[in-house]
Amino acid sequence: MSEHGGSRRRIVLIGIGPGDPEQVTLEAVRAMNEVGRFVVTEKHRPDGDPLAAARLALLARYVAGEPEVVVVADVERDRTPAGAAGYRQAVADWHAARARRWAAALDGYHGDVGFLVWGDPALYDSTIRVLNRVADATGARLHVVPGVSSLSALAARHRIVLHDIGEPLHVTTGRRLAEAVAQGHSAIAVLLNRSLAELDALDPTGWHVWWGANLGTGSEQLVAGDLASARPRIAAARAAARAAAGWVLDLHLLRRERDGTT
Repeated sequence: MSEHGGSRRRIVLIGIGPGDPEQVTLEAVRAMNEVGRFVVTEKHRPDGDPLAAARLALLARYVAGEPEVVVVADVERDRTPAGAAGYRQAVADWHAARARRWAAALDGYHGDVGFLVWGDPALYDSTIRVLNRVADATGARLHVVPGVSSLSALAARHRIVLHDIGEPLHVTTGRRLAEAVAQGHSAIAVLLNRSLAELDALDPTGWHVWWGANLGTGSEQLVAGDLASARPRIAAARAAARAAAGWVLDLHLLRRERDGTT
């Protein structure tokens, strides 16, 4: 989408980091205060959506005055299709439904509109793709503010460098971990884990893991060690994070030992 046409209203997508309010950047705070309306998606949960509540808390903390907030019920993605083609179609349908719902939240408002996204919008998040659709449909222009990623926060919490000297880092999802291992990658960052099943299927021999959940929040959990001994501790810590917060967002770094080191 073109970036020219500065007189058009903006859709401002603001990365807010993985959870710690102190990791919201000065650029993000400035952007929040330039926006007149915010659209906050809310997932259906019996006790409310804690992630939506956290977004509202950030607005209360950083925005002067009381911004206008439109809460939109999120669209549930169909997780039943099997195979790569079924998965891609389910995601495409989900994006389209989200775009329609978010575009409707802009009706009748002609100022800049803000969306808050966890972590960094460019790393394993679909919001940029969806908001490009909304911008095209509404005649707005999309502006993106980067945020601290959960991957950066994980490395900082464990005090590690994500990759060996001069070596590549492969970033993928839990669903494609086995594929990454089969391809011979020795440093793999794994995001979007719905369960620990992918770790269970991996031969732990020679692997070291650095894992974290709900980074930057009061329910944060961290585990590190050789994969065989760390795996049961990860399961316990993951359950503890979910029990404390009502949700769990976790990721991990796997590194294969090389010449006796990781």
